[in-house]
Amino acid sequence: MNGFERFVQVGRVILLKNGPQKGTVAAIIDIVDNKRVIVDCASQEFPRQIVRLGQVTLTSIVMDIPRGATTGIVAKKWQAQNISDKWTATAWAKKLQTVKTRSQLGDFERFAVLRYKKQRRNQVERALVSA
Repeated sequence: MNGFERFVQVGRVILLKNGPQKGTVAAIIDIVDNKRVIVDCASQEFPRQIVRLGQVTLTSIVMDIPRGATTGIVAKKWQAQNISDKWTATAWAKKLQTVKTRSQLGDFERFAVLRYKKQRRNQVERALVSA
């Protein structure tokens, strides 16, 4: 069995769990102490800030950036290393997108999803019986 692999380190990509920027993906730029880190992101609406580690979730993606990198360097490295594409390709990001889409459905759309799932389930059952 492998040991723990997601360490708090400079360049680790994180997902913010709560607060005004909930759901934002950012990178650790520097470690303040054992409970706080400085994070920054390539987007302009997310300023560099100190965040408690209880507010973030560590991802498996690690950027190659120096400690204390400026916002410009972070943005360049973010684009060069395709961090946004790597994040959207993960199952975790796809699940979050699905949850967000489902939460915005209206009454009829939820009913339609229920019917489609029921149709798919019946087709799978028929295929298993015939096989």
